[in-house]
Amino acid sequence: MSTGTRRATIADVAREAGVSTSTASVVFSGKVNVADATRERVLAAAADLGYAGPDPRAASLRTGRSGIVGVVLGGELRHAFLDPVTTAMMDGLTDALASISAGILLLRDDPRDDEPPPIADAPVDAVVLIGCSGRTRDALETVRHRGLPVVVIEGDAGEEVPQISLDNREASADISRRVFQLGHKRVATITLPLDAARERAPLTRERIAGATVPVTLDRLAGFRDVFPDGPGVTAAGSLIDEGYIAARTLLADDEGIVRADRPTAIIAQSDLLAVGAIRATEELGLRVPDDLTVVGFDGIAADGLGSLELTTVAQPALAKGRAAGEQVARMLEGEHGESVHFTCEFRAGETAAPPRAGR
Repeated sequence: MSTGTRRATIADVAREAGVSTSTASVVFSGKVNVADATRERVLAAAADLGYAGPDPRAASLRTGRSGIVGVVLGGELRHAFLDPVTTAMMDGLTDALASISAGILLLRDDPRDDEPPPIADAPVDAVVLIGCSGRTRDALETVRHRGLPVVVIEGDAGEEVPQISLDNREASADISRRVFQLGHKRVATITLPLDAARERAPLTRERIAGATVPVTLDRLAGFRDVFPDGPGVTAAGSLIDEGYIAARTLLADDEGIVRADRPTAIIAQSDLLAVGAIRATEELGLRVPDDLTVVGFDGIAADGLGSLELTTVAQPALAKGRAAGEQVARMLEGEHGESVHFTCEFRAGETAAPPRAGR
């Protein structure tokens, strides 16, 4: 049968195969089982007619959906995808969204832009926020007016927005207590950025009071639960180079001379920061853990440690992303979204030991 230059439709395929249009449709949707003989007849007819499948534009018009979920990341995307935690979350998210055949549109919330975040008018069916800056939260009112489901991973977007949360404070306090129990008293921390400006600087009361990143604040609070007066340095991102720079600030003076009053332990808010701190330690002629204990947070497979295994707390990054995708799928089906809370697990390594006696 020829349809001329007109694009073949599912109705054409149904007539050619001698089945109903609905039967031909379910063969291509894959959502309902049909007899093998019927499926083969429909597929053969489709091949004869040059029919490749349903037109996604028609499906979009029919359902009123784009088939796209917007994912909002803070800062520069190139930095975000250098972090294995982010990539693991994205893997889990895409796995879950595959069940509803949804794609992902990455959107950036960059504080340097004068325009509001792009989520307000992005052509998406739902929004997943990784964190939630004040700029993004202000734009959510428009998103709500459009009736779009919103889920936030480790952030606060309002009581009505389901949260995928992590026990950041409890996990940070747990590993800090373990460092304290080893006998360390002079302990410093290297934190993630405090706000969208991502300033690299020593921690001060004023900077903490103006902080806007909940993950950083929660992990810092856990550290301060154990070491109330512990000093710290804020990194500009979860990067090995940032950990290196911060550790040099804590361990040595401007001329590279190791400080007499340096900390005996550093608690980093990410494993990448911890790896950078270990590199700085070794470059200064010190050894981990003999001269300095270094612990991290995340539980990633960190490169650059040689034979050492990092002492850290592991978070379920893949499961966090999958949970966000599952809640999006629920809400797109008309169900209420639910918040999901995850916990971390301490992972003993080889980078923590008691301080040298008499130091």
